[in-house]
Amino acid sequence: MNRKSIIYAILTTGLFIAILFSLGMGAMKIPVTDIPGILAGSSGLFTGLTTDDDLAGNVLSYVRMPRVLLGVLVGAALGISGAAVQGIFRNPLAEPGLIGISAGASLFAALVIGMESVLLVSIGQFLGYYLLAFAAFAGAGLAAILVYRFSRTDGRPDIATMLLAGIAINALAGALTGLISYLADEQQLRTITFWMLGSLGGASWKMVLGIFPFVLVPVLALPLFGKGLNLFAIGERQAEQAGTDPGKIKNAVIIFSTLSVGACVSVSGIIGFVGLLVPHIVRLLGGVDHRFVLPASALLGALVLTVSDMLARVLAAPLELPIGVITALLGAPVFLYILYRDKKKTAQ
Repeated sequence: MNRKSIIYAILTTGLFIAILFSLGMGAMKIPVTDIPGILAGSSGLFTGLTTDDDLAGNVLSYVRMPRVLLGVLVGAALGISGAAVQGIFRNPLAEPGLIGISAGASLFAALVIGMESVLLVSIGQFLGYYLLAFAAFAGAGLAAILVYRFSRTDGRPDIATMLLAGIAINALAGALTGLISYLADEQQLRTITFWMLGSLGGASWKMVLGIFPFVLVPVLALPLFGKGLNLFAIGERQAEQAGTDPGKIKNAVIIFSTLSVGACVSVSGIIGFVGLLVPHIVRLLGGVDHRFVLPASALLGALVLTVSDMLARVLAAPLELPIGVITALLGAPVFLYILYRDKKKTAQ
């Protein structure tokens, strides 16, 4: 086995172990060794379960499993989208939030939270919780469309203009979100703040099935552009001379990143550092080849978010910490270490 195959095996095994432990952690602790038998009993494969086993089976089936699977999907989407966006910007500090996707989702979510009781009562009664998810997804899409339209020059998106447009959209959306938060009452402000810090607490099978296609398609499609992103790294003109269409790569990355991140933000809120840090770690482990970096970032992103969600549930039990706080606490020191190490190497 070569180095990359070993890394794939380690990440896959680590994700499987993290999923098992995450299924067992929470207000009701379930031993990891009992989980396969309880799940098999709940599915009717064998009988003889005790009352406690029945209760544990319901907790696993209707609370833990959708939450853990939602974390895997969101983590994979954030990880691979971050790697792809860094590839087209040729900047390791880039992430999907840089082009306004997260800010647009936040603005529309805050708008719904702040105005639902006044202007959106009938719509809210019809859509229920999904009104917030739909609004966040629409906000992410609208922000990406605006950035994309502003960045087009001679029919092609210009990366530098896209970056500047993303900064402007982020600033505008942030200011409007701040204004809505200022005008909100105490309960609305608490909801907006908690949503913007990220959480998987409202996970359900409907959410998992709802975002599944929006994550599956980008996770399968983005690695197909790995070779093109490798050529893209040496410059757009050189990539074009090598037979690659830079415009096609940029279009694909923006579209797929918006689909996946917008869908994930709509159900989990804003979760920082995953799309920024995960590709860095993957490149440190296995090199800069995007044909490896993209799928490995999906695996590591899923692993990081699964572990972070487990910590969010157990560190302050019975309270639950926002998962965005956990990812920031885990990610910031590692990111600072990477920057320090690179600075030390440059000095030498």
